[in-house]
Amino acid sequence: MQIQDVRAIITGGASGLGLATAEMIVRGGGKVALLDVNEQAGASALQALGQAASFHKVDVTSEPAVIAAVKAAATAMGGLDAAINCAGIGPPKRFVGKDGPMPGDFFRKVIEINLVGSFLVSVQAAVLMQQNAPNAAGERGVIVMTASVAAYDGQVGQVAYSASKGGIVGMTLPMARDLSSSGIRVMTVAPGIFETPLLAALPEEAKASLGKQVPFPPRLGQPAEYAQFVQQILENTMLNGETVRLDGAIRMAPR
Repeated sequence: MQIQDVRAIITGGASGLGLATAEMIVRGGGKVALLDVNEQAGASALQALGQAASFHKVDVTSEPAVIAAVKAAATAMGGLDAAINCAGIGPPKRFVGKDGPMPGDFFRKVIEINLVGSFLVSVQAAVLMQQNAPNAAGERGVIVMTASVAAYDGQVGQVAYSASKGGIVGMTLPMARDLSSSGIRVMTVAPGIFETPLLAALPEEAKASLGKQVPFPPRLGQPAEYAQFVQQILENTMLNGETVRLDGAIRMAPR
């Protein structure tokens, strides 16, 4: 799949990893539909991306809302070839902390946004991709999900986050196998410590300290580097059914 031919929905597309991916696709001649809850950020993103982009406000935990948004996005772009899931949250909370046990509602919210949201968007995208005529390689579409190194190296306070990202890793291969007969590939990226809105509130000294924990390069990852890897996934047909750590060889300490 060539970037100039891509028509992609991107969840969390108004900022961070999602916006960087949208910029990469538009720069390469493709079209994007940003699915996000932040209308203000979405409006700002559209100004930067131009006519090749559209914005669709959606709560990825609502199945009816996702169905409507995916259909509207495909209509706006004249079709759908790729779904890139970047929407997610990562609030820390101990399993049992000073304020008592982790509330079930807290755990459910993280799972619903990160894991269920990725599932809902991906499955609705796959339904539309199955209707595409296959390209010369027999391919009809590509689904990219975003996990985290926390799926493997969860730290103190990351029970809910790690569970949600571990679920994404676990879905990747069976999703790819389920969709192989339709010519739809599935890949997951597990980023390490990236400079995203999740880290925006930290002081610069704290971010620099985090970056130094990365063996090489000793810095935070940049959203453009995530987007660069997504481009390789879209273009390389042999990438399928796998989760790839994009982390500079970091292995997270307990805290």
